[in-house]
Amino acid sequence: MKQLFAFLTAAVIALSPAIPAARAQLANCATPGTDNNFLGIQTIRLWPGTPPEARPEAKTEANPGTNVDACNDIPALTLFSPRQGAANGSAVIIFPGGAYIHLAGDLEGREVADWFTARGFRAFILSYRLGSNGYLLPVPLIDARRAIQTVRARATDYHINPNRIVVIGFSAGGHLATLAGTQFVPGSPAAEDPIDRAPSRPDYLVLGYPWLDAITKDTTFLSYCKILNQMDQCDALRAKYDPVLFVTKDTPPTFIYQTFADKTVSPAATIDFYQALLKAGVPSELHVFVSGAHGSGLGKGDPALDQWPNLLENWLRAQGLLTVDKSAVGANP
Repeated sequence: MKQLFAFLTAAVIALSPAIPAARAQLANCATPGTDNNFLGIQTIRLWPGTPPEARPEAKTEANPGTNVDACNDIPALTLFSPRQGAANGSAVIIFPGGAYIHLAGDLEGREVADWFTARGFRAFILSYRLGSNGYLLPVPLIDARRAIQTVRARATDYHINPNRIVVIGFSAGGHLATLAGTQFVPGSPAAEDPIDRAPSRPDYLVLGYPWLDAITKDTTFLSYCKILNQMDQCDALRAKYDPVLFVTKDTPPTFIYQTFADKTVSPAATIDFYQALLKAGVPSELHVFVSGAHGSGLGKGDPALDQWPNLLENWLRAQGLLTVDKSAVGANP
């Protein structure tokens, strides 16, 4: 655990413009392209041009002679196809964690995508914009909503049921997932962009050791306000981005995995969120393991923690998400 805090401390230092090389090591580098189509992998931009809320200094394609800073300024979705013949018509959008200063793209991204595709899902990993690059909330939430809208609007292209979209988030990605699940937008039927017409509400939420106490001045656990130098704005940020304040009966059915021994994010905050779900009447399932540090991914070989994906698979089956939707997959399973 000391190693994790040491890493996060180093990452905070990396925010200083005096050391751009260190900051660059934390960059989000999912570059749009089709080079890996033969592997069933493709990365697409969330917006065709300059994304909303782009930094004034961000390089864009609209400026001739400059290069798009794809690592820092272009949110993207990386698509993973299910195994041939295994598609079931369900989709999962994965929000990796990383304290909003980097993305844990392997442990909480690629490994998770492979797990879901092996079970028939079409998987999408979201590369959202980061606080370390100047993109504070609500920018990551804007990216998250757009990702869900994109998958839903293109459901026919992806051979999925638009009402079978799971969002799974880990740590900071879990905080972002709960924001997406509690502060969704209905879509604008008259919008010129067909993606903007689609609603952004996930159909299901899965949270792995979510950072639900992110917006706090209390530094007992990791604090978004502290690491991103927003302590003076923390009360206002909490009023807008503390997920527990926005749970309603329309929050999607939720599965939560947490460990009692987590010293990075508060297990009590996870319990508070679960209790809010109960109060709102949202069908939910919570599993708290006694041992296990923060950042355990799908278990990392721990004999006990390795069991939580099995519990998740049972939950997904109970929701009907492992059953093949023939009308969605059609002739392209």
